[in-house]
Amino acid sequence: MSDILRRHRVAALLGAALIISPFVMSFAQGEGNTIPTTQTPVAGITAPNGSFAPIVAADKPAVVTVTTVMKAQPETMSDASPFDGGSPFDDYFRQFFGDQGMPTPKTPPQQQPQRAEALGSGFIVGADGTVVTNNHVIDGASSIKVTLDDGTELPAKLVGRDAKNDLAVLKIKSDKPLPTVKWGDSDKLMPGDQVLAFGNPFGIGTTVTAGIVSARGRDLHSGPFDDFIQIDAPINHGNSGGPLVDVAGNVVGINTAIYSPNGGSVGVGFAIPSDQAQKVVAKLMKGGSIQYGYLGVQIQEVTPDVASAIGLDHSGGALVSEVNDGSPAARAGIETGDVITSFAGQDVKDPKDLSRAVADVAPGARETVDVWRKGKPMRISVDVGQNSADAKTASLDDGSDAPSAGRAPAIGLGLMDITPDIRQQMNLAGKQHGAVVASVNPDKAAAASGIQAGDIIVAVNQVPVKNARQVTQAIALAGKSGRKSVLLLVERGDAQMYIAVPFANG
Repeated sequence: MSDILRRHRVAALLGAALIISPFVMSFAQGEGNTIPTTQTPVAGITAPNGSFAPIVAADKPAVVTVTTVMKAQPETMSDASPFDGGSPFDDYFRQFFGDQGMPTPKTPPQQQPQRAEALGSGFIVGADGTVVTNNHVIDGASSIKVTLDDGTELPAKLVGRDAKNDLAVLKIKSDKPLPTVKWGDSDKLMPGDQVLAFGNPFGIGTTVTAGIVSARGRDLHSGPFDDFIQIDAPINHGNSGGPLVDVAGNVVGINTAIYSPNGGSVGVGFAIPSDQAQKVVAKLMKGGSIQYGYLGVQIQEVTPDVASAIGLDHSGGALVSEVNDGSPAARAGIETGDVITSFAGQDVKDPKDLSRAVADVAPGARETVDVWRKGKPMRISVDVGQNSADAKTASLDDGSDAPSAGRAPAIGLGLMDITPDIRQQMNLAGKQHGAVVASVNPDKAAAASGIQAGDIIVAVNQVPVKNARQVTQAIALAGKSGRKSVLLLVERGDAQMYIAVPFANG
């Protein structure tokens, strides 16, 4: 991995400029009412035949610089990496601050905590002084100041913030009318559409850059709600929280992250879509925070191989690989192996659809869940809970081992029973059953599908298995049934996942 995703923030410490690149990303999605604004959209102008100047002239006054003051503890401002020693980001931190020749701040022994300033961007969406920015721009701030485009400095009050969305709402008061920008419709954006990115890179002043939409729906694996707009308009440190506007001058995104091997812009930037951000901002304006719905399942994609293995005539939906003990899903009767096809009346096309749909539901609401279970559709009612980090893996049924060993036909697996010695060596629970993968033929389908030695197969085609013989028999039966693949439920460490292994490659 040679590249990293970096947030953009410019900080000043004792008068010396310091580039800080946090590697933290967490996003989600909410919904709410639209926010009325007074800005009139600018008629679309397309470069190079025309000029973006009218758009810049109309929108630039509503773009602000957000300055935060925070206390920096001596240990956090040392030359040590902010990540654990085993973190993959540790090397990048040292490379970014060491190999790139950039100074790392060092605090003399016994020095008192110092005040640090951090700069970001934002934009005014309401004539009442409502300002939108990124959460990471104001995270940890003891005070916040907003500087208007004309240089006016105003104290800002934090109205609300949401770390999962990386969004924050501020409020400022001014004796004179405030310029605003209008929300646009990000759903209408297509790859190739022209966009402008506003912000205050490196603290040099409000800047605008032009580019196109490079892609839609980018998943940066920062959370279950990723749906970023990728752009090639240059954005840099300090642009975070600035608006991304279309050729009508309307806000279609919030500049949030860059992908960079060297800390600077390489033309790969990401923005939160306005349709997602606008809903979150409306909720934050009402309550200051957002409560997300919680179902309590681990889910994965339904690939064509998975669909074939479970008898679905099409891929799509979200396959439940684990149900957390005591969760709303467990209480409602949702089971491992269920394919969730709709939630709260919304079709579920993939795991992201389900994650977003559940997050949008208020905790305590009773909703319907449509599932495909063992060849039949079912409808289940569930009381949605509040998002919690106290999820636990579902336990397996009791059973007895029947000592044996075998080789699963066609797919290239060597299997062993869970004997007392193996149970002790692998530190397995007393109730753990299934078959241990002793070997994987690198030339067979199981290896290509991701099965690894040490995995424990606990179910075949959604039927629990207790030992190697049952696994071998179940795989053979699946092959004789004419299905193109077999679905294995595998435990690996503390995680549980479904892996579909095709017979065609066996």
